[in-house]
Amino acid sequence: MDTIKQTKGCDDECPVKITAEIIEGKWTTLVIRELLPGKRRFSELQRALPGISPKVLTARLRLLEQRKLLTRTAYPTIPPTTEYELTETGRKLERVLMEMAAFGNVLKELQAS
Repeated sequence: MDTIKQTKGCDDECPVKITAEIIEGKWTTLVIRELLPGKRRFSELQRALPGISPKVLTARLRLLEQRKLLTRTAYPTIPPTTEYELTETGRKLERVLMEMAAFGNVLKELQAS
């Protein structure tokens, strides 16, 4: 708890708030999870995330690119090919997702008992 800023409120400098704003929503977190192994094309991401609409996936990818958590590489092919890859900063979210997965497993066990 030493590294978690303890305040009465949560101002714009709060590191937990900053991180929560980046990974807000299930789709952003799941897009990051899908990019952890390496580069993926848009269609690969869409297949890996059943239920996500192209519009939402595009919005999540743009948001992550704006926040410098992933890079987008477009290739001049027909049809156009675009690949997405986490940046070094984006890859640092792996630990966060691992902790989320561990906590999710704890919750699953509690629900099963």
